[in-house]
Amino acid sequence: MTLKTYEEALEWIHGTLRLGIKPGLARMEYMMEKLNHPERANKWIHIAGTNGKGSTLTFIRNCLEAADYTTGTFTSPYIEVFNERISINGLPVSDEIIVTLANRIKPLAEELKETTYGPPSEFEIITAMMFLCFAEYKKIDIGIIEVGLGGRLDSTNILTPLISVITTIGMDHMEFLGNTIEQIASEKAGIIKPGIPIVSGASQLEVKKVIKEIAATNKASYVELNKDFFMRVKDGVNKYETTYGSDIDHLEIGLQGLHQLDNAALAIKVIQYLNTFEAFSIDEESIKIGLKRAFWPGRMEEIASEPFIMIDGAHNPEGIMTLTRSIKAFSGYKKVIVSILADKDYQEMIQTLKNIPDCEVLLTTFVYPRAMTAKQVMQVGEIEGIAVNPNWKQELTKITNSKTDTKFFITGSLYFIAEVRKYLLGTLS
Repeated sequence: MTLKTYEEALEWIHGTLRLGIKPGLARMEYMMEKLNHPERANKWIHIAGTNGKGSTLTFIRNCLEAADYTTGTFTSPYIEVFNERISINGLPVSDEIIVTLANRIKPLAEELKETTYGPPSEFEIITAMMFLCFAEYKKIDIGIIEVGLGGRLDSTNILTPLISVITTIGMDHMEFLGNTIEQIASEKAGIIKPGIPIVSGASQLEVKKVIKEIAATNKASYVELNKDFFMRVKDGVNKYETTYGSDIDHLEIGLQGLHQLDNAALAIKVIQYLNTFEAFSIDEESIKIGLKRAFWPGRMEEIASEPFIMIDGAHNPEGIMTLTRSIKAFSGYKKVIVSILADKDYQEMIQTLKNIPDCEVLLTTFVYPRAMTAKQVMQVGEIEGIAVNPNWKQELTKITNSKTDTKFFITGSLYFIAEVRKYLLGTLS
């Protein structure tokens, strides 16, 4: 049956979510073969990691756009509209394109259902739509692709990029990626291809060891943040440096948070590689403009100033730890409102937030299959000794109607942040 409307297309795509996460490349290889390999039609940058993928992608994209390169991106999850997962120069593709792409993929999904591979997952369908979009419907100069889960068996890993990027590595998605940081690092580093350079932003010694070994096995050149390239801050001025003297001074970073300096450094290193080895021409001015323009909704985004409200999708222990470092830089009394998915390490995340000086922590929840129930929120709040309110809208209404110097930070699941952002922008407009 042909999908006639955008709503029908989304209903079909999201209906496949019940199939769950299905690691492996066989179904993607089947669809790509049937579609005449759209994944081979463009130049790509491939980004994996636990946190920082979206921000690093945003920095790279803005630098490329400032140099007049048409840049396609593939990200997840979406914050405002589904279409933003497949974007060109930051603009989501149209509803009509989504319908067309869904109708191209749907017959292949139905074919796969009858094979030993089984039907494709939601993410595999969207990934196939993206490759097809950039191959046949929207011309791009280069695409930046964010891994969905892990790396080695992720559906995006059928591409061969110009360069691979690994951001930070942390303990997340352990049911799929392994129970140790080394196992998780090995899965993330599965995006490394023979002879394809790798830029790493990993910090732990054991993680760096794993990535370097996999890079060496693949004869892939390897550079590492804070060893081969750096972002220094002196007297409030940001400066990018490399060990061979390719420096850029007086950089303004559009995304807030101390961790964004590292993500910006990764982006600059990727840009420098494209200039040196891939015949791109992205000058220093374009890099400066790109970093300054960078914006990523839901990541250290200031929604209001009176009262001060900032949202950030810190959805795992490493993300919360990074957010905490940034919150500590703000003066005055603070309040963190957090919603953590029930399958995350909420105890560690809450404990980290409780260690912020002059700060109150409130736990809430929202309607989502993996979210905590109201009963769980009450139980966790009692155990952890923090305030609770299962009704997040009620809590935010109190904030928006208050006159206070308290600074409010709303964090947790990106799915939660998407709802909060929409609600606050509607309320405050």
